[in-house]
Amino acid sequence: MSTRLACVVFDAVEPRSVSRFWAELLGWEVALDRPDGVDVAASDPDGLDVALTFLPARRSKAAKNRIHLDLSSRSLDHQRVQVDRALALGARPLDIGQGAVPWAVLADPEGNEFCVLEPREHYVDTGSVAAIVVDTENPLRLAQFWSKAAGWPITHDSARYAGIRSATGQGPWLEFLRTPEALGERSRLHLDLIAFPTDDPVEEAARLQAAGAFPISPETSPANAPAVVLADPETNEFCLLQAASG
Repeated sequence: MSTRLACVVFDAVEPRSVSRFWAELLGWEVALDRPDGVDVAASDPDGLDVALTFLPARRSKAAKNRIHLDLSSRSLDHQRVQVDRALALGARPLDIGQGAVPWAVLADPEGNEFCVLEPREHYVDTGSVAAIVVDTENPLRLAQFWSKAAGWPITHDSARYAGIRSATGQGPWLEFLRTPEALGERSRLHLDLIAFPTDDPVEEAARLQAAGAFPISPETSPANAPAVVLADPETNEFCLLQAASG
């Protein structure tokens, strides 16, 4: 039994607008545009990039997100091009107290934080998204939970941050960064997991709860509901999606 990481989900006041920003910035495509949300994904169907989903939200962003994306760059020139492109598409520079750092901190058109990293050997083969970064009080605890949830092994662990990645060595990292006051307001971004078609979503939800998750949706939800809403050990909400049949 296992689950896999399906996508990073953004709550957005204008899902179509912000999804276009991310599609153009990453060089990805709008894979699905529906009334209840927009999916953006890399054009390579065999790639291991994690897709982005944009869902309608009633309220604008009011606090720093617990989750953000780090974008990769191949050179310092490429980093500058990436930053300039982001600004031209509607991003803005952001000061979150980072000081003088070699990476650029920006906000997308709805204020969601992201970073454009300087070239790092660590991320040379990740694709456009180098890492999905989660603020945390305890990096190892969350890495251990999400390792079980996503089926990715822990690749590094230090006092400041821990990370997991697909055993194939492809696609983005999922990293957990020790951050003061990490358990703040609910994030506008969350992660979605999906059960494999041969696995029972009810059993998978129970497995995740045994690993440290807890339910935050009514237990009376129908067995065929498309998603179960849970939270990880630091109250980050996530959804367990049911794989499409057939």
